[in-house]
Amino acid sequence: MAGCCNHNARFDGVSADYKRRLWLVIAINAGMFAVEMGAGQLSGSQALKADALDFLGDALTYGISLAVIGASLRTRALAALGKGISLLLMGMWVFGSTVYQVFYVGVPQAQIMGVIGFMALAANLISVLLLARYKDGDANVRSVWLCSRNDAIGNVAVMIAALGVWGTATGWPDLIVAGIMGGLFLSSAFQILVQAVREWREEEAHSAAHQH
Repeated sequence: MAGCCNHNARFDGVSADYKRRLWLVIAINAGMFAVEMGAGQLSGSQALKADALDFLGDALTYGISLAVIGASLRTRALAALGKGISLLLMGMWVFGSTVYQVFYVGVPQAQIMGVIGFMALAANLISVLLLARYKDGDANVRSVWLCSRNDAIGNVAVMIAALGVWGTATGWPDLIVAGIMGGLFLSSAFQILVQAVREWREEEAHSAAHQH
């Protein structure tokens, strides 16, 4: 995935079809954030709360992506930098709250985790299918694809955690999955930040060349 953006002309999101798809995905993510955060509180599942936070982050990310479509490469790179930093902060929050939970391990309700995990997976698969044709683009477009892909992986992990909680009657599978999802946040943040910095430098070099 990391090497699939080395085209000379990267897609920058300027497309009515892409914008329509992005609005749909924003609505899906905002709705699932509310559903999953409520279910996380109800079931006591740290993995569900981490996944809900992912949905919220994605809805905000996609909103920023819509706002900067058609802007200069520098503005789009700056927006991607902001998204990368927010992913970094979310990853750190998930890790921190998971470590806290380790010292207070309750057993989450596996049935709620499984049902909501399945709903979230369906929502994210729809999002991934809507955005798949636009996965190779600039840092701004690519961050949208990475977030959607991470969500689908995260939902499968939540369902595995639910099965683990049900099978072991302990909260450890839930905490392990929450930790893995925190790692996914950090990995994606790194990818987005590296590409955004590279595009910022390209724009700086391009501007300097035009001034001479």
